[in-house]
Amino acid sequence: MEPVTSANAGNGMPVCHVVTPVGMLGYGFDEKLTETALESLVSTGTPTAIILDSGSTDSGPEKLALGVTTCPRSSYYRDLSKLLKLVYAFHVPLIFSSAGETGLTPMSKRFHSSSRRLHYRFKVLAIFAGIDKAIVLDRLRKGSITGCGKSVPPLTENDVENSTMIMSQLGPEPFLDAMAANPDFDVIVGGRAYDPAPYFAYAAHLMKSQLAMRAPRRDKDYLGLSSTWARSWSVEGFASYGAVATVYDNGTFDIVPTLPTSRCTPLSVAAHTLYEKSRPDLLYGPGGWLDLTKSTYEQMTDGRTVRVAGSTFHFSEDNAQPYQLKLEAATIVGYRSMYMGTIRDPILIHQIDPLLDQVRSYITAQHTDVSDWDIHWHIHGKDESGKVANDIFLIGEVIAPTQAQARAIASTARVGTMHGSYLGQKATSGNFGFGIGGKVEIELGPCAKFSIYHLMDLKEGEKHLFSPPGPSGIRQQGRIPLISTIGRGEKTDTSQDASSTTAKELPINLSSKPKSNKGESAAQTPADSTPNSKAEPSPAPTVLGDITRVLRSKNAGPYEITLDAMFESEATYQTIKHSGLLSEESVAAALGVSRDHIVWCGFFDPARAFKVTIPRIRGGKLVPAGGYMEDDVHGTQQHLELFNMKLSDELLARLAV
Repeated sequence: MEPVTSANAGNGMPVCHVVTPVGMLGYGFDEKLTETALESLVSTGTPTAIILDSGSTDSGPEKLALGVTTCPRSSYYRDLSKLLKLVYAFHVPLIFSSAGETGLTPMSKRFHSSSRRLHYRFKVLAIFAGIDKAIVLDRLRKGSITGCGKSVPPLTENDVENSTMIMSQLGPEPFLDAMAANPDFDVIVGGRAYDPAPYFAYAAHLMKSQLAMRAPRRDKDYLGLSSTWARSWSVEGFASYGAVATVYDNGTFDIVPTLPTSRCTPLSVAAHTLYEKSRPDLLYGPGGWLDLTKSTYEQMTDGRTVRVAGSTFHFSEDNAQPYQLKLEAATIVGYRSMYMGTIRDPILIHQIDPLLDQVRSYITAQHTDVSDWDIHWHIHGKDESGKVANDIFLIGEVIAPTQAQARAIASTARVGTMHGSYLGQKATSGNFGFGIGGKVEIELGPCAKFSIYHLMDLKEGEKHLFSPPGPSGIRQQGRIPLISTIGRGEKTDTSQDASSTTAKELPINLSSKPKSNKGESAAQTPADSTPNSKAEPSPAPTVLGDITRVLRSKNAGPYEITLDAMFESEATYQTIKHSGLLSEESVAAALGVSRDHIVWCGFFDPARAFKVTIPRIRGGKLVPAGGYMEDDVHGTQQHLELFNMKLSDELLARLAV
C-alpha cells in the first residue's frame, strides 16, 4: 500500500499516520494487511501509531451491570498477541480505549499475559474511568447533571445508588496528559472513552511537540486542530479490514483502506458521519462539538484515498458552557427465563391474544407468593396490524425477583400455553410445539437496564489526570494498577511472578475504581470494497427502498434509533429532497410516532442522504436498548417503515425524467 504523504495538504504538513487494524479489539483482524501498512508508513519518517477502540453500549446494558466482556478471553489474547508483535517489530505505539469491558482490571491481566507469553517488555500506561457514586450524587444534588439527549429521563438518586458501577466516557485530555508525562510510552490502555478521544489526543500530542517551536499555541488549540479529523473519522467504520489516516497540522486528513481492493470515496466517507449519530452536521463530545457543515471531501489521484478538510471544532468553554463528561451505568432489575416454540393450528393462531391473556391469568392464580413479576411474548409471524402467517413462533419472556421464581413462572406459562382452551378447539392433545434444542424452559440470568446515560458538569481541572503517586509511593486506596514493565524489546524473565512487576497508574481526576469494561459494536465500512461491480437490473420502483443505495437503522446511543436513506445519484437525491415525501409529518406518520418525538430530521448533502432520529419506544413507553423484552438491541431492523413509504405516480414520473 502506498500512503498519500503529500506535503501540501491545503498548505499543511503531515503530523502522523494512524493505523486502525479493526474497529473493535477482540473481533479479529488481518495481521498481514496491518503489517504491510506499517512497512510503508514507518519508512516515511512521520510518527506512526496503532490506535483502536474496544468498547460500546451497543450490545446492551449487561456489560456495565455485570462487568463482563463481549468477546471471550481467547479473542482478546489473539488480537493483543498480534498487536504486540507489531509494536515490537515496527517500534510504534499502541493505544486502545474502552479496554474491552467496563473497566481495566481483567484487561490488564490479559495484556500482561500476552506480553509475558511473547517475552516482551513494554512501558504501559493505564487510564481508569470509574467515577465514585458520592461524586455523582453531589453533582446531582447541585443540579450539575442532565440527560444525554431529550429522550433520556432525569437522573434520580435511586438510579445512582442502584447502579452496579458508574463509568465516565473519557475525553482526549487524560490521554494527552499521559503522553505528555510519558512521551516514551509503548502502550496506553484506556478506560471507557469517547471513541475518537485517543485518536486526536495522539495527533494533538505530536502537533504540540512539532509546532510549538514554530508558532506556540494554547494546548486546546492543538486539540481543536486534531479533533477535526478524529471526530469526523470514528474508525469503527472500518471494522472489517482496517484503514490508515494521515493527519496534517491544519486539521486536514487523508483516509485510505488497508485492503488493496477497497477504496474510499467522498460519498462513502461523508456517509460515515451519519453512522450511529443523532445528526450528521454537528457531532457532540467531551469539551465541545465538531461542525461539519463546511467540510469538504476530495478524491485523491490514487482513486482510493479521500482528503477531508473544512471542519471546525467549537469548545464548550469558549461558548460559556461547562466541560461535560458523559456518565454510563446499568443496574440489575430482576432475573429472566423464557420458553419458546411454534403454533401451527389455524384455529388457535387467530385467537392467540385471548389465549395469552388466559395464560397471564393462570400464572397470577398459581403464583400468589411472587410479587413484582411480569411476562410478555415475542410473536414472530404476526405483524402490528394483527395479520398472522400460517404458523407463528412464540417466545415467552419472564422477569421475576429471583432466577428460581422466573423459571417457575416460565414453566407455568408453558403449561398454560400448551393446554389452554379456545373456541373451536380440535387439537386437544396440545397447542404448542416446544422443546427446541432439548430445552423446555431456559434460564437467562440477571436482567439489566441502563440506569445512567447523563452529562455531568466538570469543575476546573477535572478533565485531566491525577498526578502520579507522590514521593511516598503510596497509591490511592482502592486502585488496582495495570501490570507494566519498562524497556522496549528486552527479553523478560518468564519465571518472574506477575505481582512483582510495577505499573504506571494514571487515574482520571474524579476518583476512579477500575472494574471491567464492555465492548462491542462493528459499524459499516465507509469504503467501497467492490468499486467495479455491476448491479442487476431492478424492477420498476414503487417504494422509497427501491430508489435508495443504502437504507438502514442503528442505535444512536441506548435511548435513540437513527435511520439513514442514501441515494445513488444526485438527480434522485435532489428530487426526493424537494418532493416533500420525507417531511417531518410524513416520516413521523410512517414510523408511527408523534412529530414531537422526532429528535432530528433533515438532509445531508455531502452524503446525498436523509436522516431521522427518534427515541426508542416499546409498548408506548420510552425505553433504553437492551433489558427486558428487547428483540433488536442494535436497532438494525427498524427501517422497514421508511423503506416501504409509497412513491406517488407524480413522484415516479419526476424520477423517470
